[in-house]
Order: sequence, then structure tokens, then C-alpha cells
Amino acid sequence: MKKGIIVTSFGTSNRETMELCIESIENRIKERYTDYLVTRAFTSRMVIHKLKKRDDYPVDTPTEALERMKRNGVKEIYIQPLLIIEGHEYEKILREVNDFVKENPDYKVTVAKPLLSHDMDYEKVVNGLGIANKDQAVVFMGHGSDHSTDLSYKKLEDTIRKAGYENVFIGTVEGEISIDDVVKKLKEKSIKKVLLKPFMLVAGVHALEDMASDSDDSWKSILEKNDIDVDLQIVGLGQVKEIQDIFIEHLDEIRGDENVY
Repeated sequence: MKKGIIVTSFGTSNRETMELCIESIENRIKERYTDYLVTRAFTSRMVIHKLKKRDDYPVDTPTEALERMKRNGVKEIYIQPLLIIEGHEYEKILREVNDFVKENPDYKVTVAKPLLSHDMDYEKVVNGLGIANKDQAVVFMGHGSDHSTDLSYKKLEDTIRKAGYENVFIGTVEGEISIDDVVKKLKEKSIKKVLLKPFMLVAGVHALEDMASDSDDSWKSILEKNDIDVDLQIVGLGQVKEIQDIFIEHLDEIRGDENVY
């Protein structure tokens, strides 16, 4: 086995969510690239440490995964980031790859794109969101970032509008578009009931606590305080086949193969 694929994400300490949203994509990649060594990496050292300490469950960092490939004699390596935008975590992967290649110049390492990278990705994501009724009011909670690519969330909402969904909104926990901005838009349209969903790879801590909990500062509570009824759907993007397809397409692109079986 001379070729390998590293599937890397921020990670999660929730083992059930890991299986549903990360392992499911890894398994599809393994089925598609049967002659490749496929391995996992997380960019979050905090998540890696928690899993090791709590469960004695080891997960590699991207650098450790590259070194694992090296030990296995794999010199042609492809990395598929299970990330939403080309933000800080993506740049972290690129830095680690750059450092590895500097020390191992005879290795070929190619990094694919996150979910929202090409213009067509946005249209494909909209189609994958599974909103059957164009009049339904839906609020998605994204992570957001202080990185310039936080603008991707606004671009996605613009794409949603162009597709004819007038009552679908995207806010972020740590980005420019806050829940307060979303509430303002809902009130302007006199919307009294919404479906609240995470726009994140995994439905982990942010989805369970920041979005869906009964704490005063959760998105659910903030919406209800503003007289907006909330239905919850806690499903990570990694569980959605159409979203998985986009990641796999990005991997195919750097492989140069449109059909690999």
C-alpha cells in the first residue's frame, strides 16, 4: 500500500456523534478508495487529550497521522478536511503539512478543500439541507470565526435566498452574524415559529448546549424569550449523505479521478 488518505476534522469528544458524523464519512472513503490506507486525525488538541484521558481512546493530530503514514511506507498522501470553511483550523492543517514536507521533501502531500470552498459547493449545500417547504422558517446555527472566511456564512444565506428560500436564516456562535441578528430578521418578517438546526459537522457541545439547552443564553431560550416557538432537529451535517458527497467530491478533485471504485 503506497498511497494514503488522512480524514481530519476539528474532532469531538462525543463518541456517538463521532460515529454518526465523522466515522460515517471515513467509512465511505474507505469503501471508495479500497487500495489506500485511510486514517483519522483531529486538529483539536483539547479534544484529543480529553478522549485519551477519559476513554483511553487515542486520535492522531495531523502531524502524527503524517508520521504514521511515513512509518507505513506511504509516500503519496491526500488529506480531506471535514471542515466547513477555510478558516483557522484549515490553515493549521496547511502549516503542519508544510512543516512535514520541509522535513520530508520526497513525500507528496495534497490537501483538499473544506465544505464551502467553490461557488458550486454553496448550491450543493443548499440542495443538501433538506428543506422541503420553501415557506418553512428555519434557523441554522453555524460555528463562525474571526477569520475572514466567516463571510462564507453570509454567502451561503445569499445562495439560499437565490434558491427561493425566503425564511431560512444562518447565524453563528463566534462569527459576525449573531443570534440577535437572526432574531431581528425573524421579527421583521413576523415569524412566530422556527425549526432550529445546527450547521456544523457534528451535533456536539455547541448544538446540545449553546443551541438546544434550557440555559438562559441558549439560542432556543433566546428565541422563546422573543415569543418565537422552537422545534429542534439535532443532526450534524456529517450525517447527511448530500453533504458527505461534497467532501468526497473534493477528495476526488485532488486525486484527479472523477470515478474511483
